[in-house]
Amino acid sequence: MRRSRLAGALVTALALALAATGCGGNGMSGTGDAGGAGGSSGTERRAGAQAADAADRVEPLAATPEPRLPVTVDSADGRKVTVTSTDRIVPLTGSLSEIVFTLGLGKRVVARDITATFEQAAKLPVVTRAHDVSAEGVLSLRPTLVLADTTTGPAEAIGQIRAAGIPLLVVAPAKSLGDVGRRIDAVAGALGATAAGTELKERTERRIAAVRKDIPAREGGREPRVAFLYLRGSASVYLLGGADSGASSLLEAAGAVDAGKESGLTKDFTPITSEALAKAAPDAILVMTKGLASVDGVDGLVKIPGVAETPAGMDRRVISVEDGVLLNYGPRTDEVLKSIVEQLYADEK
Repeated sequence: MRRSRLAGALVTALALALAATGCGGNGMSGTGDAGGAGGSSGTERRAGAQAADAADRVEPLAATPEPRLPVTVDSADGRKVTVTSTDRIVPLTGSLSEIVFTLGLGKRVVARDITATFEQAAKLPVVTRAHDVSAEGVLSLRPTLVLADTTTGPAEAIGQIRAAGIPLLVVAPAKSLGDVGRRIDAVAGALGATAAGTELKERTERRIAAVRKDIPAREGGREPRVAFLYLRGSASVYLLGGADSGASSLLEAAGAVDAGKESGLTKDFTPITSEALAKAAPDAILVMTKGLASVDGVDGLVKIPGVAETPAGMDRRVISVEDGVLLNYGPRTDEVLKSIVEQLYADEK
């Protein structure tokens, strides 16, 4: 399961997954990868490979910043947090890890959340698994700063870490492209690396703007309709994203219409029905790579009731992006947006 935006926007999905399966496991973790999707066309395989490549590494800033400490910063839970050392950092979400590493301070990170799968962090010990933070595991690594977001939990674990006297900063989760800079600023500020944060924010914004500039013009000006589907075949969870899924901002930046949102779905996710898909009428479907693999690829996707009858299903037009980056809204958002654009307009270039 993805952290940050996924841990917020997909809370409903998790609840539905648990209700559907009647188990307490992580119904959104999924198994397999995009390469295991059966019946994929050459275009579909290339799309999955592009997304996987984008998710493999982060690109740190050229110069490693020297933290200027101490600093006192505002935490998203209303507290003031004073940081005196960044020698041992523990980010409790994959997206926060991504920001720390991209700022150039990855060598100071001593542990990771299970969702921090990019190459530079992959060998670090795992001390959190989404909502299952191990306070004992975190404290055993003697952190000097812990980074979390408002969906990190359980609350008892967060309280235990704070009770041990460890500075713990809570960052508000991202919901759209407009939140990218805010999250970078929040993390950089806590690390005493404000100038590096400004540099990274500007680099990210510049790269996103460059991707948007290259979006091809469509004949007649009609924007493609794209539906975001959250899939976990092993748990029989099939959800259609609405206005609060977290995908709308990305799709709109790619020159598309969020079909779920446009069809009147105001919440984050709703179970897929033939009626809902018919109303959304997507020209393309956006999925996470593990979700697509969990339903046996495009061949399995079009067997979900209602999918084959949509324009997207009839054309087998599927956009697949790696779970670990799709809704992060962080330093690699330009890569995510580029992947969506390349797959969505593949036949028009």
